[in-house]
Amino acid sequence: MTVRNIIRTIIVETPSKPGNLGKVATAIGMAGGDIGDITTIKVGPLSTVRDITVHCESKEQLDAVIQSIQSLENGIYVHAVSDDVLRAHEGGKIQMKSRMDIRSLADLRRVYTPGVADVCRVIQDDPDKARYYTSIGNTVAIVTDGTAILGLGNIGSLAGMPVMEGKAALFDRFAGISGIPILLNTSDPDEVVNTIKKIYQGFGGILLEDIGSPHCFEIEERLKEELPIPVMHDDQHGTAVVTLAAVISACRSTGVDLKDAVVGQIGLGAAGLAICRMFMAYGVKEMCGVDRQEAALERLRRYGGTVLQSIEELMEHCDIVIATTGVPGLIKPEMVRKGQVILALSNPKPEITPAEAVKAGAAFAADGRSVNNVLGFPGIFRGVLNAGAKEITHSMLVAAAQAIADCTASGELVPHPLDPKVHVEVARAVERVAEREMEMEPVL
Repeated sequence: MTVRNIIRTIIVETPSKPGNLGKVATAIGMAGGDIGDITTIKVGPLSTVRDITVHCESKEQLDAVIQSIQSLENGIYVHAVSDDVLRAHEGGKIQMKSRMDIRSLADLRRVYTPGVADVCRVIQDDPDKARYYTSIGNTVAIVTDGTAILGLGNIGSLAGMPVMEGKAALFDRFAGISGIPILLNTSDPDEVVNTIKKIYQGFGGILLEDIGSPHCFEIEERLKEELPIPVMHDDQHGTAVVTLAAVISACRSTGVDLKDAVVGQIGLGAAGLAICRMFMAYGVKEMCGVDRQEAALERLRRYGGTVLQSIEELMEHCDIVIATTGVPGLIKPEMVRKGQVILALSNPKPEITPAEAVKAGAAFAADGRSVNNVLGFPGIFRGVLNAGAKEITHSMLVAAAQAIADCTASGELVPHPLDPKVHVEVARAVERVAEREMEMEPVL
């Protein structure tokens, strides 16, 4: 799923009369902008000044938004256009800090030399103790090769660092986990796998991030087989977890039994294929998919899914339809079958808008604005780290999706991503499943 490329804060002054803010909002919408936050910064007897955050797809669209506001009459003015996003990133978003207050020689000797030598010997004798006596058990490597950064594509791992820092900040905020960005300058699966294998001992888990398809499949599969710590590709399984949660919520609101429904996935890239596997793990009896790439179709067959020949056939056959193609308008209103549940998840422009889908007969429709991976990955890793699990299984991921759905209020698709309760419940659900699976492991 992609994202809008430009975010700006427009400082707008309007006369202090009802209706003027509505005129500004309409002007922004008519130019194609998407409004985020609106903050009132000054209220006077004659005029009101507001910060309006606007999301645009391009510099040209931003210019059109500004021009549209400026064309309004009756004392409406644009005072400035501020790039708050760039300012927020100055100096980066994360830093490493000590948990110990070192103020005396006694403190120094306890945390460094000579006292630290005793801890080193303990770990030398029993390597598993590193999880308790170092930060390793609470640290996750956030690894990218920069080939699929958000909706920007292959822009390189260095340009993707702000995203990796964002992941680290979210790990800290919602799960108390230290996330360490690792930027790779290679996309060769052998080199990526070998590099991670050489550094994994310093981490309790590996989060693969923004690694493109198809090499992401090989990299994750090999690392999961060869490393004794949890590995997850967020673009695959994080997206799939939140998508499953959203569909569970949608089915509850429409009275559809998800496990008995026929589910169709349009687009079998990293996210699409993972969604198929997630739904099959949940218990969906028939999972169908379409894609232009034969290799993607073969992967779906290998995992037990049904390959259909066209989007038209899928729309006719399936009760629930999910699309992650990045192609706006791909689903035509005449393709929609009455009573379907449709999630067109590509941003900023979905395969079909929710309004169009419902008008065409869908029982429920949504786009990808609410399906945010932050609902999943912090709690998932908190859960497996708490349990000391060596892998992340589909059962754990299904439990995470169920926890998200159970935290969703009636009428909503998913909970608010900043609700701390969600992350706590996801962590608990994953930890319970991880502990149960570890108890069932045979003793060698």
